[in-house]
Amino acid sequence: MTDRASARAAKTALAARLAADPGVAAVGLARQDAEYVVRVDLTEAGVGSRVPRDVDGVRVVTHVIGTVRPL
Repeated sequence: MTDRASARAAKTALAARLAADPGVAAVGLARQDAEYVVRVDLTEAGVGSRVPRDVDGVRVVTHVIGTVRPL
């Protein structure tokens, strides 16, 4: 089971790696199946192939949320 500290470290590393990718809307933490995972919100499904499935042993999940626009 992944603890929160490990997940935070993985999130920081992945956020830095994906910072310049225009298809990535957000990188955060989530609870899934009783453990912490890194959640990556994407603007389109095709971007998911560029996101690793795990970072330093922490599982990464992706969700397509569409284009983000200001209100």
